[in-house]
Amino acid sequence: LATGVDITHHKDVLARISASESTWVLHMAAITDVDGVEQERSLGAAGKAWQGNVVATGAIVDACRQAGKKLLYISTDYVFDGAKDEYAETDQPNPQGWYAVTKWEGEKKIMTLGEGGVIVRIANPYRSRDPIKGDFVHKILDRLAAGQTVVAPSDQIFVPTFVDDIAPALRTIIQANGSGIYHVVGSDALSPYEAAKTIARVYGYQESLVGETTFAAYFVGRAPRPFHARLRHDRITQLGIQMSDFASGVASVKRQDSAQ
Repeated sequence: LATGVDITHHKDVLARISASESTWVLHMAAITDVDGVEQERSLGAAGKAWQGNVVATGAIVDACRQAGKKLLYISTDYVFDGAKDEYAETDQPNPQGWYAVTKWEGEKKIMTLGEGGVIVRIANPYRSRDPIKGDFVHKILDRLAAGQTVVAPSDQIFVPTFVDDIAPALRTIIQANGSGIYHVVGSDALSPYEAAKTIARVYGYQESLVGETTFAAYFVGRAPRPFHARLRHDRITQLGIQMSDFASGVASVKRQDSAQ
């Protein structure tokens, strides 16, 4: 880690957190390779994902409890099974993939802090082009720019989230001395097929390059993912937080990409 602290080591984490004057700790570290992590299911607690997403979270929770600091934890829409059409903050998770299981176990540890813990679930983040880690928007753009077709599920529902909206939302939650669970996600839900068509349209590519398939066919042989993951965001709405719809978010990304 850039800080030189192994977050799975309780003593090191406690020393770093106790030395800080901050009243809040933001826990954003995670192992997020959904398909790679699925291969660790048989390893259980010995796997890297469990160590990084569960053991490390436990160490941070214990350190925050001892140091008297509030903790904000970034989680995921993948904690839901996707069997329902939509999910509120109060709905019970039922993770299917191993990555999702480890994140849900992390959420459980945050909950032991009571009023001292905040769980923020985000979904399908996208942003201006990152030369190191590409997001789903730019993976689609790269194919369109090369004149290649893009095939995406038309029966799946997901909620893309513009990364630039997340930081202001976190600031508002912290300023409100929030606690519990918040869904910090984009303002609209759509299918990946609709999202790909939107990307093509905003960037001026031929929408005919985008084809549709089914959720079952697209993800065959891969880790389980939610089929329908429309997240309600009532709690952030009550705080006055406005999140971008997908078309507006992609338009912002296009402007940022053009300025790079």
